[in-house]
Amino acid sequence: MTGLTHLQRLEAESIHILREVVAEAERPVMLYSVGKDSAVMLHLAKKAFFPARPPFPLLHVDTTWKFRAMYDLRDRAAAEAGMELIVHTNPEARALGINPFDHGSRHTDMWKTDGLKQALTAGGYDAAFGGARRDEEKSRAKERIFSFRSASHGWDPKAQRPELWRLYNTRIAKGESIRVFPLSNWTELDIWQYILAEGIEIVPLYFAAPRPTVERDGMLLMVDDERFRFRDGEVAVDRSIRFRTLGCYPLTGAVESEAATLPDVIQEMLLTTTSERQGRAIDHDQAASMEKKKREGYF
Repeated sequence: MTGLTHLQRLEAESIHILREVVAEAERPVMLYSVGKDSAVMLHLAKKAFFPARPPFPLLHVDTTWKFRAMYDLRDRAAAEAGMELIVHTNPEARALGINPFDHGSRHTDMWKTDGLKQALTAGGYDAAFGGARRDEEKSRAKERIFSFRSASHGWDPKAQRPELWRLYNTRIAKGESIRVFPLSNWTELDIWQYILAEGIEIVPLYFAAPRPTVERDGMLLMVDDERFRFRDGEVAVDRSIRFRTLGCYPLTGAVESEAATLPDVIQEMLLTTTSERQGRAIDHDQAASMEKKKREGYF
């Protein structure tokens, strides 16, 4: 791949991974969370199989607590790609009224982890593309591009397969599956530069704008709808904020910023010294929280 730019090499590697999975798996699916990484992964999938449509559906595991702007883009992006969009919500979590204000980590466990396992089992999918990157978090840094999961969707970091010379062993036993991460070798800055270069549409929450916020437990939370619960003495205050990562809105912290355009965001990335996932409460609810979740089946 001599003569290619850094982004072109990353793009070529990701497209190779996408095609490899489609060639080897019986029922692949692409997890679509509507974040910036999902947007890049979907764009790469469209490129990989052009002029045909990507030969797999999109799967959105819905917690019912995402930002409203995410739902708007989700449906439009799937329609524009011409891909089937499967939306799964955990019926047990819905029946119990599980929510981020009352149930802490149980909200993530039931809506996201259990919901994902339910959706993958129901669909009989043997390979699921995810948009995780190694630079995001330490447990993801040690995970292979092809991450093998047991019949119960569990991950054992001690049982990973070597991936020498970009050769991938995709053989699985009955009931097992693979989580595949085509963006493993990308960084947050790579993602932003690729979005700029390719003109990829993303959720506007990634750009700074005045928004109603509450400062709580060291985080700036956006008041996105009428379900937000104020604590005693809290009042929504308009601040110029944006998000580096998106999840359930009561669990996702914003950053104060004036970066309202892609070049501004990239400039801000060049100067930042903090992790993008510092604003995700689910990553900090206990020691080694993310690895524990992945062992239990989280993506």
